[in-house]
Amino acid sequence: LYFNTYFCINSAMRTTLDINDELLVKAKALSARERKSLTLLIEEGLRLRRALPKTTSTKTLPIYHGKGGLLKGIDARSNRALLDAADDA
Repeated sequence: LYFNTYFCINSAMRTTLDINDELLVKAKALSARERKSLTLLIEEGLRLRRALPKTTSTKTLPIYHGKGGLLKGIDARSNRALLDAADDA
């Protein structure tokens, strides 16, 4: 039984991405200017991102020790609820 490992290793995987419309338009324009495919441009960006040194954040957030808190009905564990409450303020 012959198994072609070269094909399995070098075959491209297809995937679907949800990309911001404005970013996609700019990426397509860049790929046209550089005469590269959009796929190649995205792969290049991913390789550059992986090559960056890993950074660890040592920043501490300030803590408010006063009275008060969240209004009733706002879930502190939900980013969406917190953002919606901030928009209402």
